[in-house]
Amino acid sequence: MTTSQETLLILGATGKTGGRIVQRLQALGLPVRQGCRGATPAFDWEDRSTWAAVLQGVHSAYISYQPDLAVPGALESIQAFTDQAVQSGVRKLVLLSGRGEVEAQQAERVVQNSGVDWTLLRASWFCQNFNEAHFLEPILEGELALPVGPIPEPFVDAEDIADVAVAALTQPGHSGQLYELTGPRALTFAQAVTEIAQATNCDIGFLSVPADDYRQALEQQQLPPPLIDLVMYLFTTVLDGRNTAVADGVQRALGRPARDFSAYVRRT
Repeated sequence: MTTSQETLLILGATGKTGGRIVQRLQALGLPVRQGCRGATPAFDWEDRSTWAAVLQGVHSAYISYQPDLAVPGALESIQAFTDQAVQSGVRKLVLLSGRGEVEAQQAERVVQNSGVDWTLLRASWFCQNFNEAHFLEPILEGELALPVGPIPEPFVDAEDIADVAVAALTQPGHSGQLYELTGPRALTFAQAVTEIAQATNCDIGFLSVPADDYRQALEQQQLPPPLIDLVMYLFTTVLDGRNTAVADGVQRALGRPARDFSAYVRRT
């Protein structure tokens, strides 16, 4: 059990999972250091000179890499941060990873080989992508168009990820564990949008579009090319059916079933 004197560092403290983790730890009365550019001290993955200050006096750290472990340079950053964290005296690392990504599994091995206690959270696509990311605007406009076919995905609720992360950071029994975190059932994007439409009583459709057309649309929005490459990689590679199987990570970690997508929709 984490004591009140042990500082917990949460990277990505304003993100979908980090923000929820910070709220839970603060509610428990634990000392939390928020790792983000707007905090004091500030943390920036792109500026390694910011790392030492946020690591000072930290016992445990939650590592969430932005924008994704699949981007070029991510593995090198994870290796460098892990090395510096261990040298600074961090004794526990909890890594947010992604299902079906070779690069994410390479990052997992970095943490596993760190020489300190670790827990890996290998998550499927977040339910919150529909309301806390770039899916929201087209949903509000009435149609979500994506370059993906009828491939089911067991969307995981970020609330579950946060619960598992807090357990791994503060409770015994999670050392050396790899938790594959998914929802309890897999839905296609079309089915997910249908559930959102029914719950909100709105007319919302889903359209599967060719990958080239979607890339052109992103380019017209003048998104940075690396971000476009990442988005296309996730849709054309990760969403190829490899991640359709439901996993039991939430049940194993928390002793309860994972939250269902329909519960997320009703709550949201």
